[in-house]
Amino acid sequence: MNDHTSSQNGTDDQVSVPGPATVVSGTVGGFAKSRRASLIGAIFMMATSAIGPGFITQTATFTATLGAAFAFGILASILIDFVVQANIWQVITLSGKRAAELANAAIPYSGFLLSVLVIIGGLVFNIGNIAGAGLGLNAMLGLDPKIGGAISALLAVGIFLSRRAGFLLDRAMIAFGVLMILLVVIVAIIANPPVGEALRQTVLPDNIDFAAITTIVGGTVGGYITYAGAHKLLDSGTAGPENIREVTRSAFTGIAITGVMRYVLFLAFLGVTASGVVLDLSANPAAQAFESAAGEWGMRAFGLVLWAAGISSVIGAAFTSVSFMTVFSAKLNQRRRNLVTVAFIAVGLAAYLIMGTTPVALLVFAGGFNGLILPIGLTVFMYIALFRRDLLGGHRIRLWLVALGVIVTALTWYMGVMSFAQIFEFLSA
Repeated sequence: MNDHTSSQNGTDDQVSVPGPATVVSGTVGGFAKSRRASLIGAIFMMATSAIGPGFITQTATFTATLGAAFAFGILASILIDFVVQANIWQVITLSGKRAAELANAAIPYSGFLLSVLVIIGGLVFNIGNIAGAGLGLNAMLGLDPKIGGAISALLAVGIFLSRRAGFLLDRAMIAFGVLMILLVVIVAIIANPPVGEALRQTVLPDNIDFAAITTIVGGTVGGYITYAGAHKLLDSGTAGPENIREVTRSAFTGIAITGVMRYVLFLAFLGVTASGVVLDLSANPAAQAFESAAGEWGMRAFGLVLWAAGISSVIGAAFTSVSFMTVFSAKLNQRRRNLVTVAFIAVGLAAYLIMGTTPVALLVFAGGFNGLILPIGLTVFMYIALFRRDLLGGHRIRLWLVALGVIVTALTWYMGVMSFAQIFEFLSA
């Protein structure tokens, strides 16, 4: 009643006295608008987290070595990502529980194991994300990479310290995602890639490099990335069977945006390599490609793309990793989670500043973790989808999606084992 009274005596834009229906309508309209922004933020958090500094470098490297045939690898990664994300997003949102709590409810202690792996992998990769953001500002403005990394990390910290952290988080992820798409599209147009050949080899490749596909999939849907969008959906209140269509649509949209970003980035690099430019894979092939395509402006654009990819991945990795910590303490409310997220970013920044550069062995080790996190988590959630409908409110995920999920789970175990074998080989060399 008090709310209604105050609304009648409110601001000047309420000249006529609104009735209860108007007040309710305004409240619902504002909630719907905020929730829509959170949904879009979840989509872009998943998309930008999947395209970090590592992915950009990997795409440049594989495009230089495989040429147009790498288009098939991009397509394969998109299809695998869709199956993974669609299954996990639906399982998590139907249950209304975060991944770790749901895993523990299905298989005791599995959630704790998953959390430890995600947190360790996310922390180590965040060192690389901060380094990538620093290198981006170096290429764009000429700043020392350490200073650029510190500025980027502090900007991310500012978002989580704000009283409107949720609002700023949604808007930041959308802004970074749109910025990356626009810049890469411009560079791709300038590079003038052989689009017809790329489209042909997307479905009929001259050769298939499974190692490249394994690397790309592990780096774009492994580790924390799988759960980034789903946990953001939970925070926006999008849970339960009544929202399952919205969740599925969000998963489709997220994968579509990610696919467009990946494919256009590939086309930009392909245009450069197809023109005869030989990229130095021991240096920074992605930066070379942008500079070759558009000169000095291209280098600045690359810096901006790398910075946007780095800082959005810093935010996504920190947000998602900390969301797994709630399984260890029920006292982590939203405000405390934001403070822990700030500490998480600060630890990554301190490690980067102390080391100066990101040790390759450290990132390779984190890659091995990500390679195992995906099949472990996916196995648990496919078990829930198949046998623990009680945790999903009695609802069933569509059979065709679950069947594809089982096939992809087996594939990710194979890729995870192969990836970890490569890790041991690399570290022992």
